[in-house]
Amino acid sequence: MAITKRGLVLATTVVAATAVMVTGAGLHLSQSQAFFQESPRELIDEVWQLIDRTYVDATFNQNDWQAVRQEYLGREYGDRQQAYVAIREMLEKLNDPYTRFMDPEQFRDMQIDTSGELTGVGIQLSQDEETKELVVVAPIEDTPASQAGVLAKDIITKIDGQSTQGMDVNAAVSLIRGPVGSEVTLTLRRGTEELEFKLERARIEIHPVKYTLQTTPSAGEVGYIRLNQFSANAADEMREAIQDLEQKGATGYILDLRSNPGGLLYASIDIARMWMQDGVIVATVDRQGVSERERANNTALTDKPLVILVDGGSASASEILSGALQDNKRALLIGSKTFGKGLVQSVRGLGDGSGLAVTVAKYLTPSGRDINHEGIAPDVVIDLTDKQREALSQNRDQIGTSADPQYVKSLEILAQQVAKAQ
Repeated sequence: MAITKRGLVLATTVVAATAVMVTGAGLHLSQSQAFFQESPRELIDEVWQLIDRTYVDATFNQNDWQAVRQEYLGREYGDRQQAYVAIREMLEKLNDPYTRFMDPEQFRDMQIDTSGELTGVGIQLSQDEETKELVVVAPIEDTPASQAGVLAKDIITKIDGQSTQGMDVNAAVSLIRGPVGSEVTLTLRRGTEELEFKLERARIEIHPVKYTLQTTPSAGEVGYIRLNQFSANAADEMREAIQDLEQKGATGYILDLRSNPGGLLYASIDIARMWMQDGVIVATVDRQGVSERERANNTALTDKPLVILVDGGSASASEILSGALQDNKRALLIGSKTFGKGLVQSVRGLGDGSGLAVTVAKYLTPSGRDINHEGIAPDVVIDLTDKQREALSQNRDQIGTSADPQYVKSLEILAQQVAKAQ
């Protein structure tokens, strides 16, 4: 399978909140649909072939992949639904929650999300690789979930009273989704506490970038930019923000990536190039160990001092951007250690209108750090208590103000950097 660079998505969240680019079949079912309806084995073999050619782990999680093919092609299938069950069973052998099969409805949902408009409650999910629990990566800002106080790292234990034990992410997404105006009740575990949230589903239009020019006594005119996710329009909005703030005379910048769960690989690369004049941004490494490096290309929009805010909800593309700027000594990182997810997926349309997301690579920071499990450690650690996190979640207008301890520290560090630059 040919993988276009802009078809790569970072595997942090698989709920309908992440914009992805899709290769292969689009929203319309292909002409081969009737063939696949009559020959479900062909669909199973198509999935097997894609995994065989591109999956990041050449051992296929210590499975004899040829024997797996024979096993599943040797069965009888009455219809596509039976084939779907078999495909999901086959993929479970990889023990990779990010390599997943989507039926046509789920695949259409993923493609619709690319437009930046969603229907739901605004939660991005991951599945813990060891416990298989459903973990909130981050709530999307200004959505029902964030307004209700759902936080990164919360564990979803029930959806409308149904236990999530053993539930995969696709099934959870299907239960959480629903018509605008309808309600869903989520039971969450936060530490030792069990919480219940009744959320009303809404239509959510995502503008990933918000920014202001803030007058400060210590650092002068500071450009504060909050990036919520790396969606298809994130780079364009970031460019507009930096250019506007430069024209207004910003002396330095605070880039807030807290609770940003990631998204498109190339959005993070495009944005890194706006801050870096030269240097390596990221290396993606496939199962053959082939490393493809993306570099800055002398198109930086500013060289003013920069600090970046990160936390446990900063994942995937956020870690690429923050790791690149940290390793190249372009920015100092303030806050808490990031989430630690560094896998890249290719999303492919299949012959019957369904889709497959395959983990095809991992990424390394310019210095060679593999942050899939380690995360990015900030230069200056400022951890928030649960009480402080909840207070900011419930009063989001206080984020990026004197009531935000991590922001206050970032402003202090930025003032030092601005003074050195003068």
